[in-house]
Amino acid sequence: MTVPELSELFRDMDPEHPRHVAAWLGEVFGGPPAYSRERGGHAHMVGMHLGKEITERQRRRWVELLQDAADETGLPADPEFRAAFTGYVEWGSRMAVLLSQPGVRPGPPEPMPSWTWTLPPWQPPGEVAPG
Repeated sequence: MTVPELSELFRDMDPEHPRHVAAWLGEVFGGPPAYSRERGGHAHMVGMHLGKEITERQRRRWVELLQDAADETGLPADPEFRAAFTGYVEWGSRMAVLLSQPGVRPGPPEPMPSWTWTLPPWQPPGEVAPG
């Protein structure tokens, strides 16, 4: 399938990219650390997005396709699961846009995000988590 909004961004995509995304998502949601073991964890993912200049339009299209893939692969359709899944995908894709802009340099290595059912894995400095 060719997706015009994403064709340039994924033109030279590693054929294993879908498997890497699945391993990433599995690890983020509490599964085995396959992405960290095979790819090097969060620092590797950050590095893969540097300089890509992802646009908001591309981000939204990717999120839409990932939601379609969740349907096609039979991920749970209950509202609680989908809310958590969508919340992470929205957060993660927005981080990818920020990290992909010109001149961005990664900070110190961060641990893999661990998405819960109630709170995002990251709070901006100075913000207090609710509760």
